Amino acid sequence: MPAAAGTEPLWTTAEVLTATDGRLEGLAFEATGITFDSREVQPGDLFVALKGVRDGHDFVGQAFAAGAAAALTERPVEGGPAVIVPDTLKGLEGLAAFARDRSPEVRRGAVTGSVGKTSVTQAIRAGLDLAGPAHGSVKSFNNHIGVPLTLARLPKGAQRAVFEIGMNHAGEIAPLSRMVQPHAACVTTVGPVHTENFPDGEAGVAAAKAEIFEGLGPGGVAVINGDVRWFDMLKQAALRQGARVMSFGSDETCDARLLDFQPEAGGARVSARIWGRDMVYTLAQSGFHWGANSLAVLLMLDALDVPMETGLAALSEFAPLAGRGREMQVALDGGVFTLIDESYNANPLSMKATLQSLGARRPPPGGRRIVALTDMLELGADSPQRHAALAEAIEAADVDLVFLAGRDMKHLWDALPSDRRGGYAAAAADIAPQAAQAVRPGDLVMVKGSNGSKASVIAKALAALDAAAGENV
Repeated sequence: MPAAAGTEPLWTTAEVLTATDGRLEGLAFEATGITFDSREVQPGDLFVALKGVRDGHDFVGQAFAAGAAAALTERPVEGGPAVIVPDTLKGLEGLAAFARDRSPEVRRGAVTGSVGKTSVTQAIRAGLDLAGPAHGSVKSFNNHIGVPLTLARLPKGAQRAVFEIGMNHAGEIAPLSRMVQPHAACVTTVGPVHTENFPDGEAGVAAAKAEIFEGLGPGGVAVINGDVRWFDMLKQAALRQGARVMSFGSDETCDARLLDFQPEAGGARVSARIWGRDMVYTLAQSGFHWGANSLAVLLMLDALDVPMETGLAALSEFAPLAGRGREMQVALDGGVFTLIDESYNANPLSMKATLQSLGARRPPPGGRRIVALTDMLELGADSPQRHAALAEAIEAADVDLVFLAGRDMKHLWDALPSDRRGGYAAAAADIAPQAAQAVRPGDLVMVKGSNGSKASVIAKALAALDAAAGENV
């Protein structure tokens, strides 16, 4: 299928054949997009038949029916042209490398971290978009499939791009960073996340995050959180690659130093000193972690040749992502309550940060601070203690009522005083109706937990109390 008149195709037959060293079965084609999910095929896409839990070859027919221009496969298929390769994942990686090399002028950034990498990546993307034609990760496309797919989707006219890179185990970030070959790479923070996969605990997590610098060339920029205890190790890893290190945080030695963070209605006001220049700017985010996050975004944008004023403009409009701090007003008889949806993910660092942010907000007269929390996953043998330790942050935030779900949250339940206990259940679906029944007008209600422990079930139940729920504040 040819590209629409006046538009340049993302991929021509010749480019796909060269990038993958494949052979063509069928007619020549031009592709305007690329995907591996047959449910998301748009007319003109190149469909990549990956093998996973389900074999993508079983869905080639569905992809062609949806308008796919061609397929990348490991065997001949019916329904349209196919480029046949020995391994479709390796073929996708070949497309990624080709797309990178055919656009050498594109400035590329990469982001990882135990907390905040998706939001920081998307905030950087917002700044890149203001500066000119840009490209970046969608959703949390940060693994061995998502990163090459994002790179293979790089438009030929892009000027800048940003990529999110994640991991669950050691050795996963390095090859993805070398694939992207970023000009700037950021570690948002390091904490006890996925520690069950690291015998040396948080030290192993820090070493895995440091792998992102392996893709940097000499003169590349490493943007590192100066407040984490692993800063020196991260810095040395970057310096070994010949990188220039830029730090952000509250320490007085940081290149971008956070001086003050004041939550306001609909956002926050930040005071900072960046390279010796004092400035005050506003955010559309109210979480305390966004003080440091915003500095990371500004340093990354500067490294990608985006003016400071453009970055500040982007941050002033960048709203919380779904499940990552998005707020909504939910109507009840007699008034409304505020739902803060942090249900996408959780770990000890992000739990404490969001509780701190909640504690800094004052409910309307008669309102209360309420939290509904589900298990934090992949914390290993320390999980019971890390859950119980949240009692201190809950007390510091002066939370009035706590609803908990999950095996490990039982340890937190046992650590809470009786006057804060709202309800406990083994599963999120069982605690959701209890939380929904308890809320009343004026309450500030935060829902947070790991995606796998179904915190979103509670958020949806609370939002459903109002037919108009879902409209952002």
